[in-house]
Amino acid sequence: MKKRLIPYFLLLILVSACSNADATKEDNTSDETVTYQSETGPIEVPADPQRVVILSGYTGNVIHLGVNVVGVDTWSKNNPTFAEELKDVEEVSEDNLEKIMELEPDLIIALSTVNNLDKLEKIAPTVTYTWGKVDYLTQHIEIGKLLSKEQEAKEWVEDFKQRAGEIGEDIRAKIGEDATVSVIEAYGKELYVYGDDFARGTEILYQTLNLKMPEKVKENALESGYYTLSAEVLPEFAGDYIVMSKYSDADTSYQETDTYKNIPAVKNGNVIEMQGEGASFNDPVTLEKQLAIFKEGFLGN
Repeated sequence: MKKRLIPYFLLLILVSACSNADATKEDNTSDETVTYQSETGPIEVPADPQRVVILSGYTGNVIHLGVNVVGVDTWSKNNPTFAEELKDVEEVSEDNLEKIMELEPDLIIALSTVNNLDKLEKIAPTVTYTWGKVDYLTQHIEIGKLLSKEQEAKEWVEDFKQRAGEIGEDIRAKIGEDATVSVIEAYGKELYVYGDDFARGTEILYQTLNLKMPEKVKENALESGYYTLSAEVLPEFAGDYIVMSKYSDADTSYQETDTYKNIPAVKNGNVIEMQGEGASFNDPVTLEKQLAIFKEGFLGN
């Protein structure tokens, strides 16, 4: 009887040893770090982050790179573009440190203006970015570097630039090289017109599709990024085409006025509408969605 038990005990010891070895291997993998050169200097971050909290507009970048997100800011959580990906993700705030701690993040991504940065850094390595410091495609590559996904980020950027460039050529061939496009947004009771790097599809339209901006928009919105309008002066800022970003609760009474109805772009059916909620992001998930809208809007396919 005792002789029969010996092999069984040996088997248990071997299984236990293997399990311990695997656990040690997993621990070593999760504890491995790399040095990321951030805006504020070198930071030790996980080589393979598993639990990321995002307190910024970079949620779509992280989602697109396939990295697990456990907490996001309110704007990201309420973004319909990310609804499926974030359905089980917690909404967090830079001021609710306890909730962030409960999520046990191994990496936090935030804006450079974030509150409580010193306290966030004690919870997990915290990397901040200044919004607009680099262009929207370079930003994605930077986040790729942070997440050890630089190659994947570069490949998407090159592919996107090529695809969008070809679509831009087709659009300009159809509407004319000199045709102008305005990006206008209805938010609450306000109307805004945007420059070439303020989301709402502006980066794609002006930087990648190489479409032209009306002179009035250049004068008032190119440097500042945006300009507040009244419905009465809307015709002065309207291009041959209008991309209209509308929030669901926006006051759209301006669309019932003769001033609006007599704008050539409106009379010619050259208004491309898109949902305002989520349009203020410029990550790959949002950009792919917007590119499809513009392709359909300008080319009809």
